[in-house]
Amino acid sequence: MHRVPLLILASTVLHLSACTQEAPIPAATPEPRIVDLSHAYATDSLYWPTDTRGFQFQQLARGMSDSGWFYSANAFCTAEHGGTHIDAPLHFSEQGLPVNEVPLTDLVGPAVVIDVSAEASGDPDYRLTLEAVARHEAQHGRIPQGAIVLLRSGWSARWPDARSYLGDDTPGDASKLSFPGYGEEAATWLIEERGAPVLGIDTASIDYGRSKDFPVHRIVAARQVSGLENLTNLQELPPTGFTLIALPMKIAGGSGGPVRVIALLAAD
Repeated sequence: MHRVPLLILASTVLHLSACTQEAPIPAATPEPRIVDLSHAYATDSLYWPTDTRGFQFQQLARGMSDSGWFYSANAFCTAEHGGTHIDAPLHFSEQGLPVNEVPLTDLVGPAVVIDVSAEASGDPDYRLTLEAVARHEAQHGRIPQGAIVLLRSGWSARWPDARSYLGDDTPGDASKLSFPGYGEEAATWLIEERGAPVLGIDTASIDYGRSKDFPVHRIVAARQVSGLENLTNLQELPPTGFTLIALPMKIAGGSGGPVRVIALLAAD
């Protein structure tokens, strides 16, 4: 076996050691702050009034096993469109993508929050207008092309009180609802002029509560755009400059489903 002379080997080790000591140690990258934008699923989770079953949770096992270890398992049942969930384009378009085919590039990316909580506090039937979008851009800069748009009405503070959140708590009846949503012109403009792949909101629907024909749902679905509904904690987000991640349950052929939505903010 060829042997490196001891003197040469020692010299090499010392040289490497000196280089290691002199090399600057990179500073640790600050961890991003994570904001959870999803309500937890529970028996008091809010669903569209015509779905009277709600979230069903059954405990199958909980306790010490015969072999001496703890074991817990449960079963649950839920409709696609309850709690914090996604509306896939298929929800309102026969040619729309099902939830398992919505591109992940649509669901992960830069996002903005348009805050209309002041307007909505005095008008539960408020709908986002083009003028409000223009004011947002005048104050916070142009909405980045392709950014996810979130609309903050302040309604998540009312969760899970059905009467306060939905405007009515009559089981099986969706005819008397009242809560804010997107206006048709504003939704169309955000998609066509700013390329928004997703519209989200902290109410039960991207259409306002009194809507009977769901025009905003039809507008977004026709353009293969998804919706996020029943979001929360939007008050913790800046108007712009953060990343949104919305990963739904991957239901083959689904028109929507439960989704965990988080925002990543630069460390303070």
